[in-house]
Amino acid sequence: MILRNELKEVKTAAISGHVRPDGDCVGACMALYHYIRKNFPDIEVDLYLEEVPKSYSLIEGIEKIKHSASEPKEYDVFFILDCGDKDRLGFSSVYFETAKRTVCIDHHISNGGDFTDSSQVEPKSAATCEVLFYLMKLEEMNLSIATALYMGLIHDTGVFKHSNTTERTLMAAAKLVGMGVEFTKIINTSFYEKSYVQNQILGRALLESVVFYHGSCIFSALKLKDLDFYGVGPSDLGGIVDQLIVTEGIRCAIFLYEIGQQKFKVSMRSKEGIDVSQVAMHFGGGGHIRAAGCEMMGSVYDVINNLSARIALQIGEEPDSAEVMAEEEPCTAE
Repeated sequence: MILRNELKEVKTAAISGHVRPDGDCVGACMALYHYIRKNFPDIEVDLYLEEVPKSYSLIEGIEKIKHSASEPKEYDVFFILDCGDKDRLGFSSVYFETAKRTVCIDHHISNGGDFTDSSQVEPKSAATCEVLFYLMKLEEMNLSIATALYMGLIHDTGVFKHSNTTERTLMAAAKLVGMGVEFTKIINTSFYEKSYVQNQILGRALLESVVFYHGSCIFSALKLKDLDFYGVGPSDLGGIVDQLIVTEGIRCAIFLYEIGQQKFKVSMRSKEGIDVSQVAMHFGGGGHIRAAGCEMMGSVYDVINNLSARIALQIGEEPDSAEVMAEEEPCTAE
C-alpha cells in the first residue's frame, strides 16, 4: 500500500478503530489524523473513537476525537485502524457502511483483510503504529505524528519487552526518538503511572486471583458490582493482565471483567508454548500469539471452564484437572 495513493482525489476522510481503544489504536488513529492534516490540508478529516484514557493526552489534538456519530455523513474514504472486524467499530460503523471507499491498516494475525476495499495487514509487525511508520516517509512526519506512533509502539510491545518486538520495531522507535519524542515522559505517564483507584482495583484483582493447572495458569475476574464499588471503568483496568502474567511459574494469564449482565471482556497473555490468539479466535475474538482477547457470555466459571479447556489442548493437561472447574453450564462467545 502507498498511503498517499489512498488519499488521492479525497475531499473527506474518516478514521476509527476498535471499541475500548488501547494505546496502539489511539496512537495509530491520531498519527494518521495528523498525517492527513500535515500533508493533505485540504482534506476534511474526522476521527471517531470511544472515550480514551487521560494518560493518552500527551498526544497533541486528542480533544479532536469525536465520541459519537452525531450527524449523517458520507465520507470519500474511511480508515479502520488496529481493528480486524467492522463489528468492533462500535458507533462509528455507520460511517464505515456509507463510505465510498474503505481502507484497513492493522497487524492482528486474525485479520483476514478481506472486509475493506484496500488493506495493509502485517501480522509480523508489533503494532499498527509500526505498520503506519513504514507507510510514511520521515519528511512527511512531524513531532505530533511521531509522538502518537511511539505511544502505540510502547503499548503493544509492553515497552519493548514482549516477544513481538523485532529489530524493525526498535529501528522505528529509534527514528521517532531521533525526531524529538519525549520517550521517558510518554512511557511513565501513559504506561506506568496509575491513579490511586487504579492501584486499588489492581490490588483487588491480584488478591482474588486463582491459579490452576498445577500453578501454570492464573485468572482473575471483576464483576460489575466491583467496578461500581471502586468507581472505575474499562480504561482503568489496563495493566492487570500484564501483572498477572509476570507471576512466577505462570505460563498463561486470564483477566475478565463484566461489561453487561453475565457478559465478559476477556484479556489473555501467555509465554512460550501457548498461543492465546488461537484460544481467542475459537470464541470469536483475536489478537496475537502472546496477547489476545474476546467477549464471552456466562458466569465467571462458565467462561474460565471453556477457556481453560482450550488452553489444556496446548499444554497437555486434562481439562478437568483445573481447580476452578464448576458444574457444566452453557457458555457462548459474544
